[in-house]
Amino acid sequence: MKRLASLAVLSVAAAASLSAQQEARTTTPAKTTPVAFNADSARLVELPWRSIGPAVTSGRVVDFAVPETPGDRINGRMGDLFYVASASGGVWKTTNGGTTWEPVFDHEGTVSVGDIAVAPSNPDIVWVGSGEANNQRSSSWGDGVYKSENGGKTWTNMGLRKSEHIGRIVVHPENANIVFVAAAGPLWTSGGERGLYRTKDGGRTWKAVKTIDANTGFTDVIFDPKNPDVIYAASYQRERRPWSFVGGGLGSGLWKSADGGDTWAK
Repeated sequence: MKRLASLAVLSVAAAASLSAQQEARTTTPAKTTPVAFNADSARLVELPWRSIGPAVTSGRVVDFAVPETPGDRINGRMGDLFYVASASGGVWKTTNGGTTWEPVFDHEGTVSVGDIAVAPSNPDIVWVGSGEANNQRSSSWGDGVYKSENGGKTWTNMGLRKSEHIGRIVVHPENANIVFVAAAGPLWTSGGERGLYRTKDGGRTWKAVKTIDANTGFTDVIFDPKNPDVIYAASYQRERRPWSFVGGGLGSGLWKSADGGDTWAK
């Protein structure tokens, strides 16, 4: 009996202690660490991270394209308009910073996209390289490069239909007619339109400015931000079979041009 009485006393004491702790937590304000922020980050301080869509599965996201114009910088609307390209779900466009989305590439020859680019000198000109550039068995192929001159409302296939997978598209920062396309080429076979291509007339004609071999394409290309005559590109040799994948080889490498893409050095 004495033991039971002792346990009862301990139970009452423990309950009282727990009640005191709960009351302290509800009455004592939590300590917070002041957050330093500037004018640019002030508008984000009350916004938690959240998914902003698309609301249904769109495939792997492969690229973003954000037009940058002086007007957007001045009026503070930088980033309200941008595009998202997905590996097997086409292209999506937002004009309100991601609050709502509109599919703008649902009626073309493919919905598989490898890259998307906006002309720096004209935000209405948008390029899409079709065909996911990843080397997976589930990668879908494309049918060339597409161009829109009205912000994605309509599209025109501008060729390179045998490229099948596009790694990167870059548009000259001043001349929207000059475009480079890094074409990885077919994934499951050799050949095709595989290499680094350039147009100087807005896509009406293309020239292969750098090719290597039947199994080596290009996966990336970029302008030097200080001098667009200086260009860097990456080549990648690959061969996929149902039972294996060979990634890399003598054809892979980094390349540089100092004359606008006419000649290249490894």
